Parts: sequence; C-alpha cells; structure tokens
Amino acid sequence: MDERLWQILTDSFPKMLEYGVPALRIISLNFIPAAFGIMNGTVFQATGHGVYSLICSFIRQLVGIVPFAYLLAKIGGVTLSWFSFPIGEVLGLIYSFAMLNKLMKNEIDALLRDVDMIAEGGASFRFIVGRYGSGKSFLLQTIRNNVMEKGFVVMDADLSPERRLQGSRGQGLATYRELIGNLATKTKPEGGALTLVLERWIGAIQTAVLEQEPEGQNASAMEPGSSEFDAAVERRIREVTRSLSEMVHGFDFARLITLYYRGFVADDDEIRAKVLRWFRGEYATRTEARGDLGVNAIITDDDWYDYLKLFAMFFRLAGYKGMLIFVDELVNIYKIPQSIARNNNYEKILTMYNDTLQGKAQYLGILMSGTPQCVEDTRRGIYSYEALRSRLQEGKFSREGARDLLSPVIRLEPLSSEEMMVLCEKLADMHADLYGYPRTIGTAELMIFIRIEYGRIGADTHITPREVIRAQSELAESEEVSEEYADFVL
Repeated sequence: MDERLWQILTDSFPKMLEYGVPALRIISLNFIPAAFGIMNGTVFQATGHGVYSLICSFIRQLVGIVPFAYLLAKIGGVTLSWFSFPIGEVLGLIYSFAMLNKLMKNEIDALLRDVDMIAEGGASFRFIVGRYGSGKSFLLQTIRNNVMEKGFVVMDADLSPERRLQGSRGQGLATYRELIGNLATKTKPEGGALTLVLERWIGAIQTAVLEQEPEGQNASAMEPGSSEFDAAVERRIREVTRSLSEMVHGFDFARLITLYYRGFVADDDEIRAKVLRWFRGEYATRTEARGDLGVNAIITDDDWYDYLKLFAMFFRLAGYKGMLIFVDELVNIYKIPQSIARNNNYEKILTMYNDTLQGKAQYLGILMSGTPQCVEDTRRGIYSYEALRSRLQEGKFSREGARDLLSPVIRLEPLSSEEMMVLCEKLADMHADLYGYPRTIGTAELMIFIRIEYGRIGADTHITPREVIRAQSELAESEEVSEEYADFVL
C-alpha cells in the first residue's frame, strides 16, 4: 500500500521510494503513543494545567526528535533516523503520564472521589462557580459525558424565569419535567431515556427469572409468555422494589413500576403511556391520576425532589451505578425580585445539600453552577441565606492559589496567558481544518494577540476564555489576517 501511495506522489522521483516507504512504516509506529499523549494533553488543559500540555508537545515534536534524528542518522543513515519520531512520542507519553499521576492527587482525584462515593451508595453536592464565559457549562457537560461512560444515569436542566427549584406557579415542577425529559444514559445520550431504562430493567428481570427457575416438569410452564412466567417476573419486581416502598412516596412509585410491567406484558401502550406521563409529572390533579392509574399521589412543586431520590435508588436497582443531576444558570434564582420567593428556592437547595451530607439520599450526585455574584452576594445571593452561607463560605485559612478541593464550592480560576496560548494554538488548527484553509495565524501572531488581550487592566483575574476565543475567531475569519493583524499591532 505504501509503495503505491509513494508512486502516485513521486512518479518523477523514483529515488523517493527508497526513503519514503521505510519512513511511512516507521513513523506509523507513532500512532498509539501519540493517541494517548494527545488525550493526556487534553486532560491537562481541561484541569487548568496548559503549561504541562505545552511542555508535552515540545518534547514530542522537538526535544525527542531533533537530537535523536541526528544521532541515529550518524549511526545508521537516513532510514534509522526515522525512529526518532516514535522515540519522541514515547518520551512525551512518559512525561504526560508522570504529570497526570501528579495531578491525580488534586483536581482529578477530587472529582473521581465524588463519583466513586456515589457508586458505593453515598451522595454528593457541589457548586461550580465562575464568571460568564469561564467554562462552567462546558465543565458540566464534560463531567456529564464522563459519568455516562462509567454507567451512570444523568439529568440536566438550565434554570430560567419559568424553571426554578421552588415556585407558586409550577416553576419547580417545570424544572423536574425538564430533568426527566433530559434523562440520558450511555446508550441514549441525547435524552428521553426513561422508557429505555424501564424496559431494559424488565428484560434483565425476565432473564434472571429464566435462569433461576428449576428445570423439569414445570419448565414448559415457565416459558416466556406463559401466565406462570409473567407472575414469577412480577413477584421478582415486587421483591426488588420493596426497598423503595420504605422511602417517601415509595409505595406509589413501586406500584407504578409494577403497573408499567403489566402494560409491557399485555402490550398495552395506553397503560404504559399513562405511567410515563405520571413519572414525567404531567398529571394536574389527584382525581385524574386515581382514575387512570389507581394512585392517590401526583408530583407537585413541593415534593418533586423526593421523586428524584426515588429515581436514583431505582436506577441503582436497574443496574446503573447511580444518578447525577446537573443544574445550570443559578443566576436566575438570584434575579428573582421577591425576597420570599428567593428564600424558598434557597431553602430547597439547603434541603438537597443536607440530604446528601446526612445520608438521606443514596446513589445521587448534584452539581449546580453559577456566577460568583449569585453565590457570594450577601444581599440577594446564596450567601444571603444564613444557613447556606455558614455551610458553604470559605474558611479563615483559605487564600488565593490554595484551593480546598473537598469544599462543596469549586471556583474556576482564570487561565494564565500560557494556558490561553495553548488553547488558542489548538483552536487555530481546528478552525483551519474545519473550514479547509491553510492556517494563516502563526505562533508569533498568536503570541502578540495573547499579549494584547492580557495587557488590558484587570485581565489577569477578569478575562474569560469566551472573550478570547471570540476575538480569535473574528481574527481567523478575516481575510489576509496576518497582514491585517500586523498592521493593527503596529
């Protein structure tokens, strides 16, 4: 294959085959270590250590290639010198794993500890705090994708004037409906996975019943589709969901799961649709729910969080490791003009926080994100609610640069100019590849660009990735960008 490729490219240079074929074969050894090196570099940037990524790239592309190419060429000629490329990748990989091991003691270890704790039956509550454009939403989505790969169920919702944690006109229930609608798993990451989870669980119960039933005279009676088999599966479902009955609203919840199974066996789409409608919180009155499903409870503004705790426990019984809830745009609670309505929402946050710390919730993680103002403002923010302020406020020994990674509040620190430079380098390559043009912004121009952006007063603490990326995108989309930017700088 490589000979034919080189013949296409170098028909007029037959001598190139002698050098090119061995080069392609040797350089292809790079692919596996390069893949891990690039992934580790991405981890460094995601955790705010872009300098490590920069050094790793420097080792892979310069330190590990130039000196070894020279030495190997002296020893064995041009063909042997191509081995400098895999050597450079291996050296970069060793460095990246060494730095990754170092980071495992702080940021990464803190996040993994929460996930492991949830999988073992615990609960976690975290606030992610950062200015607009600092990467809060991106971080939530990154964690969301990561935990789905590990076998968790996730829910996410953005708060708005119509969606709050508590409200007098159904705003809390609207948030619950948004969370259920966005319920996602590894096999259905786009959301709407409730039906899939229920039927997957029913299938697992049916398989377990088939495997455990004794063989012999009753074997034919226990075949799928028989009344004996359906009754045995329903008994097993009741045994599994018995633990839910001990929780608040658990009896009705377990009863509806059994009812969904009956509709599943009878292929009754109407019954299944009614149960799913109840789970989504779409029944407005108890009378309607009693008439359709025979239950006396409905999900309301006051108790929707109790049902999320039930879902977390049920998903664990269904074979998942737990459930994580992501709530973004806390600033919409800060903007509520009435102090009583704000405090009702903060009371709901306090309830969630206390449940996770006091063992009243299991297999449940909650992450909320907002701006520093909506958290730290003592007049309108979360800190205006004394019970939350005393639990979340930093201690007297905390200081800038020393982060308590066990604290419930994680503050996103601004990227340094070096880290922003690494980010802009990669974005420039991605932009050129996406739109199919040769990259016109070189490293020298990017360095001038970063110097200008960080030269503004207060940029070290107040500049955000969003502002820099927007400016860089405008720069990249300009025609004859190098000349124009050089004229601008002059």
